[in-house]
Amino acid sequence: MRQAISTERSSSINGGFKTKNMLNLRALDPLIELAFEEDIGIGDITTEATVPPTQKGIGTLLAKSEGIVAGLPVAERVFEKLDATLTFRRLVKEGDAVVSDTPIAEVQGSAKTILIGERTALNFLQRLSGIATLTAQFVETVAGYDTKIVDTRKTAAGWRAAQKYAVRVGRAQNHRFGLYDGVLIKDNHIVAAGGIGNAVQRARQTVPHTAKIEVEVETVEQVDEALEAGADILLLDNMPPGLMQRVVQEVSNRAVTEASGGITLDTVKAVAATGVDFISVGALTHSAMPMDISLNLTLVAK
Repeated sequence: MRQAISTERSSSINGGFKTKNMLNLRALDPLIELAFEEDIGIGDITTEATVPPTQKGIGTLLAKSEGIVAGLPVAERVFEKLDATLTFRRLVKEGDAVVSDTPIAEVQGSAKTILIGERTALNFLQRLSGIATLTAQFVETVAGYDTKIVDTRKTAAGWRAAQKYAVRVGRAQNHRFGLYDGVLIKDNHIVAAGGIGNAVQRARQTVPHTAKIEVEVETVEQVDEALEAGADILLLDNMPPGLMQRVVQEVSNRAVTEASGGITLDTVKAVAATGVDFISVGALTHSAMPMDISLNLTLVAK
C-alpha cells in the first residue's frame, strides 16, 4: 500500500517545481512521435467518425488520486505537436502535491484533436506523476537523516530522461544517466578484471582524473580491498543494516557510501539509520504505479 503524501509538507517545500533547464522537451519528440505512431497510426477512426471537425471543447485533466504532479510540460508538448492552435493551461504547478479530484490542467481547442491526443498525454502524465509520487514517499520516509535518495538506470527504453526528471520532481537525485557518464565497477567487472584492485587501477589509467570511481562491495573484505585500491565511492550491495552500519563506521570519511539492493519503503528508514550517504532505489522508476488521472471533455459553443 502506498504511503500517504503529506500535502502540507510537500506544498511548503515544493511550491511548484522549476522546470526551466530541467527537461529538454525537444529531446522527447522522438518518443512522443513513437507514441503517436503506436496509438494513432493512420488516424483515430472513432473520433473521425463521431466528432464534427468544427466542434470546440475544453479537456480538463483531473487527478483522481492524491500524489505529486509531474509531466505537465510533456503533456503540453503532446498537444502542441498535434495542433499548435490548442491552448494548454496549467492549474497547478509542476511538483505540487494534490488530493483526489483536483483539476491540474486544461486544454482548449478542437475537440477532435483533444480526444486524439488524450491517451498519449495521459500516459506521460500518469507514469511520471506516479514516479514523482513514489519518490516523494521515499524522501519523506528518510526525512531527518543525512542520506539522499537516488535512482538507477532501471528505466524503460526511451523514457530515461523523462523518468529521471520525474525523480527530481519528487525531490530525489539522479545517479548516472548511462554507462558513459560514471564509473561503477560491479561484480562482473571485478570477475573480468581479476579483482577489485586490478579493476580500480585500470579505471584510474583510463578515465579522466576528475571522474569518481565507484565499486560494488558485498563483504567487509571487499570493502577493505576497495578502500586500499583508492575507490571514491562504495556501493554496499544487499548488506543487512547491522553490517552496513559497521562498514559505514569503518569507512568513516575515506569514501562515500551508497546502499543498494531491493530497498523498499518498509526498509529504507532502517538503511538510512546506518549513516550511508546515498540510497539508490531501482523501484522509483521500474515499479512506481501510475497516478490515476483522467481527461473530461466539455463542449464549447461553436
